[in-house]
Amino acid sequence: MGTSDSHYSLLSLSLIFILLIMLCFKANVVAASALNNNKISGFYVFGDSTVDPGNNNYIKTTFKSNFPPYGRDFPNQVPTGRFTNGMLSTDYIASYTGLKKEVLPPYLDPNLSTQELMTGVSFASAGSGFDPLTPTITNVIPIEKQLEYFKECKRKMEVVVGKERTENHIKKAAFFISAGTNDFVLNYFILPIQRKSFTLLAYQQFLIQHVKQFIQGLLEEGAERIVIAGVPPFGCLPMMITLNSPNTFLQRHCLTNYSSIARDYNQLLQHELHLMQLNLNLINPPPKLYYADIYGPLAGMIQAPQQFGFDEVSSGCCGSGLIEASFLCNKISNVCTDPSKYVFWDSIHPTGRAYYHIFMASLPIIDSIINS
Repeated sequence: MGTSDSHYSLLSLSLIFILLIMLCFKANVVAASALNNNKISGFYVFGDSTVDPGNNNYIKTTFKSNFPPYGRDFPNQVPTGRFTNGMLSTDYIASYTGLKKEVLPPYLDPNLSTQELMTGVSFASAGSGFDPLTPTITNVIPIEKQLEYFKECKRKMEVVVGKERTENHIKKAAFFISAGTNDFVLNYFILPIQRKSFTLLAYQQFLIQHVKQFIQGLLEEGAERIVIAGVPPFGCLPMMITLNSPNTFLQRHCLTNYSSIARDYNQLLQHELHLMQLNLNLINPPPKLYYADIYGPLAGMIQAPQQFGFDEVSSGCCGSGLIEASFLCNKISNVCTDPSKYVFWDSIHPTGRAYYHIFMASLPIIDSIINS
């Protein structure tokens, strides 16, 4: 090879090397820009089985779902501990917000990376509730403990990125709370433990007081965008229909008296959130509270199932669909051939498809948070 050829080869290699450096630099700039443009820095979730992606796998409780047929339609058919056949509404939200995660992991997973903690996790525990007595029934994680876990999560982030960056990160994060069903259905209606101590109105007010305390706890930790979900129509849950209908098998329809209790609670909750927001508006800039309606979307699917592609609304896909949930819905249970035709997966929890429709109904709130 001549001298000119050698010079040409070296020049070509140099140009290629420079080009690669420029491409890498551009990729890093684009990635950094995307990160800076993402108006939600992280997504943190608290509550019960409606938003628990598997925290109960790591505690001593019988209230688990990390076994088939749960997870039947989850990616790779993995029973993660989600109380449904597929994904939860909060999984869809996490994916939608551009946080580069397809699903929201459980905080208690010992293999979580710092990146996972930064972009978002769920602290929720199936069977929990706002009433401190509720989680003791099934030995699950109380709401107050979930807040302690979040504080622990913050300390872990501070070790890696520092206190100031962590505080800024929390300010830009979104927080989601979904609980209350176990308090009413398990603790007040079925057992009924708290009915001996509270009138219905007094119990509703008791729960809302705990909701407000929890919100205050999040505000003190720096949260500025908090979503609080209402409760579903209790009278439409297959288990409630089974336990409270005179003819369980022949006439299965929503029980309006129980659903009206849920509706009344949701109205009280919205009123209290409005009053809290008025006080928060005195802060500059004010933290924002958002109410997420669960009742309306679920009732809509049940009242007009054909519009959403559903066939069955009063029983679950797993087992008889009348009473099974958690360990009663297991690998020897019969399972319907097409869960997407069912609103409910077991006797309490919606199917992944129903959760998707609930997510779609919440998009205006999510977009409002992203653009706030």
